[in-house]
Amino acid sequence: MKRICLIIPSLLPGGMERVMSELAGYFCQNPEVEVHLILYGLDPTVFYPIPSNLVVHQPDWRFDNSKRMWHTMRRMWYLRKEVSLIKPETVLSFGEYWNNFALLALIGLKLNVFVSDRCQPDKSLGNLHDWLRKILYPRATGIIAQTLIAKEIYLKQYHHSNIHVIGNPIRRIESDFQVLSKEKIVLTVGRLIQTKHHDLLIDIFLKINRPDWKLVIVGGDALKESGTEHLNRMIKEKGAGNCVILTGNVSNVDEYYLKSSIFAFTSSSEGFPNVIGEAMSAELPVVAFDCCAGPSDIIEHGRNGFLIPLFDIEMFQNKLDLLMQDESLRNLMGKAAKESISHFSVDVIGRKYYEFITSNL
Repeated sequence: MKRICLIIPSLLPGGMERVMSELAGYFCQNPEVEVHLILYGLDPTVFYPIPSNLVVHQPDWRFDNSKRMWHTMRRMWYLRKEVSLIKPETVLSFGEYWNNFALLALIGLKLNVFVSDRCQPDKSLGNLHDWLRKILYPRATGIIAQTLIAKEIYLKQYHHSNIHVIGNPIRRIESDFQVLSKEKIVLTVGRLIQTKHHDLLIDIFLKINRPDWKLVIVGGDALKESGTEHLNRMIKEKGAGNCVILTGNVSNVDEYYLKSSIFAFTSSSEGFPNVIGEAMSAELPVVAFDCCAGPSDIIEHGRNGFLIPLFDIEMFQNKLDLLMQDESLRNLMGKAAKESISHFSVDVIGRKYYEFITSNL
């Protein structure tokens, strides 16, 4: 029986965490594979559903930031020890900062280690991490890029001969209850952090000024940013409490996809935005900024949504308003969106991951 070891800081709400949970579910369906998941970050919590036959490893001690250096070394030793005990044939690590941590922890062990960044591919992580990546990434057995743009960037950065492009698995958003009709809701989903520019989306929505519509923002605080406080203050100042709704983190996000009519995405930094794919799976047309990587791999401008040049506020507002006023266009683009997302199914992407990370076995 093959043993696959998945390593990630946590399964808290987030894009890379959702992808890891989907891949774990796919791998666990194979009766010839034993799948282990090691959580080793500051808060190694499980938010997403995971299969019962997934073997989960979590440290039994709390990370103490007041002793950051010592506890970082303990976490590194914990990761090395757990992987050594598991003796996997292959290891898959997620997380642009955390891949350095994993590669350092596993130095000297004869393992097939595959890494995948989940952020904007040309993003600098600071001098130390950029330097570590140049040294450590060439040691990985393989690198998984989420987009063709990412692969081109990584080839120049790391000169690695085994870089493979695999998009993210997109969940099928289907209802287990009867949805009678779509509501006049513009939806966005994402952590309340500055690079998502939720404040900008609120401004755009309010300028369109269609009182029969609502803007719903699904997501919670992250990265020690006080997003909820900032946005609530903004909503109060603009008197928009009746039309702009913050839900926080929710476990029933599919219900929001299914009852909304349009998906709007103002993020300026992405690796591969899962939420765009999920919205399209729920037959939502999408209006999104064409940031460095991700949206252009999913959206065909004018067919299943609109790709807007980064921070072209006027064009974003015009296209969003066009969809809000034209139900037939929304329906046409929504159907095209659902059709176009099928090649990112969990089965298709899971198989690509499995074949790549087991290709040397």
